[in-house]
Amino acid sequence: MSTTPSGDAERLLFILAVDHRASLERDLYMLTAPPTPAQAERIVADKLLVYQGLLEATSELSATAQPGILIDEHYGASVAELAGNTSGRIDLSMPVEESGQDWFTFEHGDRWQEHASLYNTSHTKVLVRDNPTYDAAKRERQAELVAQVSAWSAANRRPLILELLVPATPADLQSVNGETARYDAEVRPRLTIDVMRFLQDRAVRPALWKVEGLDRHDDAVAVAATAQGPDADARCIILGRHASHEQLDRWLQIAAPVDGFVGFAIGRSIWWDALHSHLRHFSTATDVVQRVRDNYLEFARYYLLAREGRLADPSGPLMG
Repeated sequence: MSTTPSGDAERLLFILAVDHRASLERDLYMLTAPPTPAQAERIVADKLLVYQGLLEATSELSATAQPGILIDEHYGASVAELAGNTSGRIDLSMPVEESGQDWFTFEHGDRWQEHASLYNTSHTKVLVRDNPTYDAAKRERQAELVAQVSAWSAANRRPLILELLVPATPADLQSVNGETARYDAEVRPRLTIDVMRFLQDRAVRPALWKVEGLDRHDDAVAVAATAQGPDADARCIILGRHASHEQLDRWLQIAAPVDGFVGFAIGRSIWWDALHSHLRHFSTATDVVQRVRDNYLEFARYYLLAREGRLADPSGPLMG
């Protein structure tokens, strides 16, 4: 895994996730048809601005933290080239799934391995949406495909990051009176563990589970324990899910002190508003870079404070 030793301690991995494609086109750029060349060029340029914000943040990170970027080939090839040539200063992860699909599908079909080898990646990434009550045959097929990626990633020294989303079914929501917050807190942790075990039983061996935030310490401990055994030795990172700053702080506060959690992969909560303002001419490109830098560092600082038990007294150097 890319979390590498620093002395005897594992380095934390703080990933800036910018691999969004279908949702980006639809919800930020408001496209209703495939982008024109000019529109595609704008998306490429904006992803470069986000990457620049990450670069400006790296000098302020603790030596215990590894900065990372999760970027797609479709709009982020230039970023991937740059990040892949930083001699490991930036951990580069890239997805192999087609964006916007309910079930895992290779973005490049039978050529996925060729594309997954194009850049100097530290990790391969897949996104899986699953729930134990989903169609059994489709679940098996999805697990089979992800197991292929898992085996290839291990053999090619590009350890797998598995991003796991566990959407609520109508029955799940009915069990909590339709309250999504209760689903997240009371139901989703158990289902997440069930899906993790289902995939593990089918030879899926990620190095990192990228999981949705957890509201209870015991649930974070249970998820981390599932990732680490009995036939697996993976770690966990928290994903952002475009949550509010307050919600993300809560999730980081819960996860950071737990053995087996080693960082985060946060995207839209860091850069969405900055790009939204820039698109509408309320801010400059320089403003985007600054806001991305500041937001990324704020989450990194918060994670480190939570891990070190210093949230109650956040005085003194935050990154030291």
